[in-house]
Amino acid sequence: MKAFSRIIQTLDRGVLLDVTIEELTCRAYVVVSDPDLERVAEFVPASQFEGDGDVHVTAVASADEARQQVEDLAFNMNVGDAAVFLCGDDSAYAATLEELGQNPVQH
Repeated sequence: MKAFSRIIQTLDRGVLLDVTIEELTCRAYVVVSDPDLERVAEFVPASQFEGDGDVHVTAVASADEARQQVEDLAFNMNVGDAAVFLCGDDSAYAATLEELGQNPVQH
């Protein structure tokens, strides 16, 4: 699975990406955060929840989990959906960005 992405916006402790994985195109919010669903509303706008697509949320506790979490989420998504990756630390964040086609960046 090869992902390509571009940064749309810088977020507090993360980024918003436009991602293409094979035929799937989606938005991905990748942030360093505790695995707390309440935090999602802090950086995902209400319009994302009100649109036609679904919002999928997953926690990436460590860098070792990044590939599997990206693959699992991508498998369950449709075009127009959004993905939220709550990364437990900087290494999980960097690994998730790499899996989504970005070079690791500092935030």
